[in-house]
Amino acid sequence: KAMQQVRDTAAELLNLYAQRAARQGYAFNLKQHDYEAFAEGFGFEETADQAAAINAVIEDLISDKPMDRLICEQHFQNFSDRFGLIAEQWPVKIAELSRFRTTKEQTKTLQELAQGQIDIVIGTHKLIQKSVKFKNLGLVIIDEEHRFGVRQKEQLKKLRAEVDVLTLTATPIPRTLAMSLEGLRDFSIIATAPQRRLAIRTFVSSFSLGVIREACLRELKRGGQIYFLHNEVKTIQLMYEKLTGLLPEARINVAHGQMRERDLEKVMSDFYQQRFNVLLCTTIIETGIDIPSANTIIINNANKFGLAQLHQLRGRVGRSHHQAYAYLLTPEEQALTAQAKKRLEAIQAMEELGSGFFLAMHDLEIRGAGAVLSESQSGEMQEIGFSLYSAMLDTAIQSLKDGHEPDMLHPLGVSTEINLHVPTLLPDSYCHDIHERLVLYKRMANCTDNEQLDDMQSELIDRFGLLPDATRALLDCHRLRISAKPLGIIRIDASTESIQIQFKPEPPVDPARIIQLIQSSREFSLAGPDRLKIQIQIPEVNKRVQRIQHLINTLNSA
Repeated sequence: KAMQQVRDTAAELLNLYAQRAARQGYAFNLKQHDYEAFAEGFGFEETADQAAAINAVIEDLISDKPMDRLICEQHFQNFSDRFGLIAEQWPVKIAELSRFRTTKEQTKTLQELAQGQIDIVIGTHKLIQKSVKFKNLGLVIIDEEHRFGVRQKEQLKKLRAEVDVLTLTATPIPRTLAMSLEGLRDFSIIATAPQRRLAIRTFVSSFSLGVIREACLRELKRGGQIYFLHNEVKTIQLMYEKLTGLLPEARINVAHGQMRERDLEKVMSDFYQQRFNVLLCTTIIETGIDIPSANTIIINNANKFGLAQLHQLRGRVGRSHHQAYAYLLTPEEQALTAQAKKRLEAIQAMEELGSGFFLAMHDLEIRGAGAVLSESQSGEMQEIGFSLYSAMLDTAIQSLKDGHEPDMLHPLGVSTEINLHVPTLLPDSYCHDIHERLVLYKRMANCTDNEQLDDMQSELIDRFGLLPDATRALLDCHRLRISAKPLGIIRIDASTESIQIQFKPEPPVDPARIIQLIQSSREFSLAGPDRLKIQIQIPEVNKRVQRIQHLINTLNSA
């Protein structure tokens, strides 16, 4: 079942990426002088990661390949500030499309978009509605990628064959991360924090009025502000009354998504202007304006949130150089599911700045990557594990690229069994730790070319000393495995008396070449319909390896 799904996924991926490869992407012309003049207006010092991501995006844009890059990072206001301050020098028209704009304003924006009068439009999901028409769309930037549903991503995916796509996210969802790790999308990580930025201290605790009061008073005494996140609109008023009684010294206000736009906008504006100091809210704050003076967040029922969402919510505080705190409140421990416990442990352990990527990796391990392309959020990948699914998908894609149907009986391609009739291992006298030996065996098995094996050999000598004979023979086996795979060789048995090579059914080898070998020397004979035998005595194992390699090279050159 997994292989069937892999085959379908591989075909769809190839179709999507074939469209992108076939289309000549637009290669933007970079005017270095103008770009440097624009960059001068950036009010901060870039970190090394930011500079690398910026350079990678520029390289994507000036190449003729359509861009599909994911960036792990943190719009109308920012864009307006960056372009608006120098409007005379940069004649760029920017518009916003969201529910905070009146119907009249939205209609005007849509008309100007269709006529090509707007250069940059910044908006919510409204931008992917069918009513939105672009005159000449060139670049799509998707921020907070994990907030889009599957169907919305399907809409965005259709754009990928035509335009450059840049995705920004603090915590990529497992499916997206999987595609980036697979090499199906380009990937840049911004993990280095700005100067003077401190990591957010994170605490997981059972719900307690004492903890809430202590956390709030600490923040209030230093003149800061607090987010109290309670994600149930129907009980938020009860929580307001409870907090008002618990914190008589605080000024508390409420914000949630069912409020009228103008009321919500006023509450957020008042909080930004520090007219009150505790905001009782739902996840409406997950994305929004940075409030440097808000440095404590308390999340009620934190067990109900996903890892990416918890990381995003925690990121609402700590936007300045002050120490920030996040309190994740849960019901009693026995009420938590195993997955919720894992999520809370991961978010508490990873409180370093720039840890969003690593949290996403945890998420990938906890809940699987889902079906890479379809609407289902989990699939055969969950049954067989991410690593195995990825290897099978890679093999299926390669088969389809080469014009062959994927081999359903050999989902990982040909696996060559090699017997040199000598020990082939890492002796415990050479590498003492059994866990380390298993890791090294796995790494060798994952090597796909001789250069990687040469690096492994150098590492072994560097860490453990000169190679014993058994380890040298182990590396020789892997070199033969890599050489034999393209020929469909499934078994090599090389004793001191003879060498036998077994092929898979219908191997990619010219039968005439094998007949020619048999006719050219009495050493060669057929030991069955799929076996070639060399009757030759070679006591030294290294010379047997050389003889097999020579034969493989001969068959490869045919």
